[in-house]
Amino acid sequence: MRPIIGITMGDAAGVGPEIILKALQTSKAFELARPVVIGDVKILQREAKQLNLTVNFNNVEDPNEGIYQLGTVDCIDLDLIPLDLPYGAVSKEAGHGAYCFIEKAVHLALDHKIDAICTAPLNKEALHKAGHMYPGHTEILAALTETEDFSMMLSAPNLKVIHLTTHVGLIEAIHRINPERTYKVINLAHETLTRAGYQKPKIAVCGINPHAGENGLFGNGEEEEKLIPAIEKAKAEGIEVTGPYPADTLFFRAGRGDFDVVVACYHDQGHGPIKVLGIEAGVNITVGLKNGVIRTSVDHGTAFDIAGKNLADERSLLEALSMAVDLAPKRLVKGEKSDV
Repeated sequence: MRPIIGITMGDAAGVGPEIILKALQTSKAFELARPVVIGDVKILQREAKQLNLTVNFNNVEDPNEGIYQLGTVDCIDLDLIPLDLPYGAVSKEAGHGAYCFIEKAVHLALDHKIDAICTAPLNKEALHKAGHMYPGHTEILAALTETEDFSMMLSAPNLKVIHLTTHVGLIEAIHRINPERTYKVINLAHETLTRAGYQKPKIAVCGINPHAGENGLFGNGEEEEKLIPAIEKAKAEGIEVTGPYPADTLFFRAGRGDFDVVVACYHDQGHGPIKVLGIEAGVNITVGLKNGVIRTSVDHGTAFDIAGKNLADERSLLEALSMAVDLAPKRLVKGEKSDV
């Protein structure tokens, strides 16, 4: 049976409502999954009018009440957003709504009423205006699921990247990397891809310094101190992991199929190659969440500058929905309860 995927509406002033409605006008969305939107029906209705779409909205309290047919948008309506909320403006109302949509989705996932969460973008400034002091989705999800060891994985056609560090400065990122963190992320990559159906995923670790240090020529031995002990430990446990490799060639090798996932050391090292492949095809995945919670997301922001103008591209959301399905159905078919 197609998994039920909860799609959170994100910041109501951004492009989230637009890309959701556009995605749910495609037969692909319903061939993949049973999508239920967690958001605000009146905002979706406003957006449908703006886009000149004829859409039936089915308000449900429980995902099992959904119709899940093309032409109908099933929605859990939290009714939090004022109808006159302007497009493209930071507001505490939209920030609070975006947080509550995620909170509701997590509760549904923990109760096994949805099989994965797929998120439209939120705005960090709006989130903070509403008093929710998180850097973004990943940290909210970690807090709500009481998860300490988690990571961001980005996926694009022919390339997956998982990060040792993300939203910190470069000097701080290098300081935070240690063998324990590297080992944990290697394991998260292995477990995530194994559950997604990879028989023995091939993992490559990227170096911190140019040329991965080139045997001490560059840097101060960071590869030997922070990366190699973790790689050797994971290898000894049967994980197929190699490296560290120079970044300037590793992503090309991964893109041609030499590796299934790259472990990037810091934010831009991993994000850059993914974004070059095309934002419309990128998917952001939170891995390591407790109690089997699976989350995927578009790999772009709220795009306030084009909100309400019928210019947003829904392809990244469709990719995120597809990835959520890829990660969810294995445990459904087998009746397993994942602890990823």
